[in-house]
Amino acid sequence: MPKSASHKVITFGIPSFNAAGDMDRCISSILEGSSYASDVEIIIVDDGSVDETPAKADEWEARYPGIIRAVHQENGGHGIAVLSGLREATGTYYKVVDSDDWLDASALSTMLTILRGFEERGTRVDLFISNYVYEKLHEGTHTAISYRSALPRKRVFSWGEVGRFRPDQNLLMHSLCYRTDVLREADLPLPAHTFYVDNIYAYVPLPRCKTLYYADIDLYRYFIGREGQSVNEATMVRRLDQQFRITRIMMEAYHLYDDVEPARLRSYMMHYFTMMMTICSVFSKLSDNPEAKTWIRELWHDLKAYDERMYRHARYGVLGVGTNLPTRAGDKLTIGAYHLASKIFKFN
Repeated sequence: MPKSASHKVITFGIPSFNAAGDMDRCISSILEGSSYASDVEIIIVDDGSVDETPAKADEWEARYPGIIRAVHQENGGHGIAVLSGLREATGTYYKVVDSDDWLDASALSTMLTILRGFEERGTRVDLFISNYVYEKLHEGTHTAISYRSALPRKRVFSWGEVGRFRPDQNLLMHSLCYRTDVLREADLPLPAHTFYVDNIYAYVPLPRCKTLYYADIDLYRYFIGREGQSVNEATMVRRLDQQFRITRIMMEAYHLYDDVEPARLRSYMMHYFTMMMTICSVFSKLSDNPEAKTWIRELWHDLKAYDERMYRHARYGVLGVGTNLPTRAGDKLTIGAYHLASKIFKFN
């Protein structure tokens, strides 16, 4: 069935808080990469900004009516802005692009060709996956994260056909483009005024995704290096309570060994959740907050009470043992190993 002239193949949601200095590059990259196509929708969500973001969002909408819409809301945090964009979206697919990041033009053109092909053939794909690139502009370095060793290429596939993900190959928000109806049905539990909600976004909807497609293109450009950025180590230490909050929400989302049927998806999700527990363990040692050690003890205790099998896999695997060593010497060894891994995998 032919699509109407107003049909949108994809909606890009751009959560924006005091983003006046960055948002033009982000928005322009989508417009230019899509050749200003009418089947692309951009929703700028002004999350209670107090700079020029609201005015700029309205100006973009006025310049490109029918493509760009501006949504204004009281400040609710990144997760609420993501949900607002999702609520307003009319595209078949939905992708989040943070206002200080951007998309590669050539890769975006390829992505749109693939998505339009799905639409024309009536092929249902629940999750479109692509690569992302860490852009460390202050260092002049670019680190691409690809999934070519873990995922089939150039065909629709299911979770039963995925391979093993390396530690640096987690499926993050930057690499994911969900079918909009799948994402809405997931009823994402994204808390207000909380950082690191992208972990929930990249975890909770996965069991609802039955059909997947991987495009080996370096689409998303993830800017690293802005002062106070949420993945900066000092910032993560200050916001440790929020990391614990997100990890608890993920813990309570599933009894993985009962609720997730595909074995390879279950294995991947268990690995991802273990990583979250590992981050909490490591940063409880980096933190000067006297409550941090109590938080991590309580989190492990609550995980054991919630699901003993998940607890055993997380606590007694290599990561769980290695990041919960006793004594101060164990703390130093854990922190040293974390810093080494950070240099190798370049994740902050």
